[in-house]
Amino acid sequence: MAVRAAVLPAVGSPLEITGVDLPEPGPGRVRVRLAAAGVCHSDLSLSNGTMRLPVPAVLGHEGAGTVVSVGEGVTHLAPGDGVVLNWAPSCGTCPACARDEVWLCAGALDGAAEVHARRADDGTELYPGLNVAAFAEETVVPASCVLPAPDGVPLTDAALLGCAVLTGYGAVHHSARVLPGETVAVFGAGGVGLAALQSARLAGASTIVAVDVSPEKEELARSAGATDYLVASDTTAREIRALTGKQGVDAAVECVGRASTIRTAWDSTRRGGRTTVVGIGGKDQQVTFNALEIFHWGRTLSGCVYGNCDPARDLPVLAGHIRAGRLDPGALVTERITLDGIPAAFDTMLAGKGGRALVVF
Repeated sequence: MAVRAAVLPAVGSPLEITGVDLPEPGPGRVRVRLAAAGVCHSDLSLSNGTMRLPVPAVLGHEGAGTVVSVGEGVTHLAPGDGVVLNWAPSCGTCPACARDEVWLCAGALDGAAEVHARRADDGTELYPGLNVAAFAEETVVPASCVLPAPDGVPLTDAALLGCAVLTGYGAVHHSARVLPGETVAVFGAGGVGLAALQSARLAGASTIVAVDVSPEKEELARSAGATDYLVASDTTAREIRALTGKQGVDAAVECVGRASTIRTAWDSTRRGGRTTVVGIGGKDQQVTFNALEIFHWGRTLSGCVYGNCDPARDLPVLAGHIRAGRLDPGALVTERITLDGIPAAFDTMLAGKGGRALVVF
């Protein structure tokens, strides 16, 4: 029986909502009926070729649902269990995993090169995008790609834990390591940026500046924790310094992935401050620094993959904050759509106006 899914036929092509034939779960695999899936900028990066993985593919990497069936050898899950999809499972054996840096696992995306399903109309082989193919009514994934859904968190909220919330939370707490009383600037008020704003508030930051190209996002950013809001311009770094006693922020979190934004985030931090780059930029986005300023400013610039998170460790922590009312995944969602609405949601993201759309199945 075919299920409906959002398929990327080729890089740069429009998404197609079509039927796909899923195999029954083989050994070590799990079939999941999706409850919700987030439309994330990383899916856009796959569709436009910024991230290169096999196509045609079923996109979607941020989701939650209910186990339908399990394959041989899967003993920790059973039909009816609620689960969160984990698009970057760790192998446990590579050098990064041995260092407990599971977010850098060398084999995390190996599953993206394996055939996932076939188009129901012509039998074309399909790949699973970022491993989990969440833009579908159902998906079949390795057991390593699912984690138990946290108790007390609706699956529609839990879906966002698989990428946006983990990434934004980890960027603030694990990469930038924001301390109580510090000042923070977050560039980009999309789903990850909004999660970073909530996390900066959770960390006890005193001043939290949100920066975005869209004036319409101010109310949403402030509700997430921003104390100040700036519309991005050539004077953004100067404005941030003015808000922080002419010093600059202790930590800047860049969630856009553009050379100009990374450079502005760097310029916005104080001497000795930290800039964390979360956004995924293309190879054409070249950021330049001169040797003297690197010495003089003493700033730290670091990349951040998946929030430098270990999902198995961090999901229960996030669940505790959600149950206590300190984090609200639902507040990241600017639009709730059906599967058929995904192509339009992508167009909104391309225009730079999207926050985070949530597909509700």
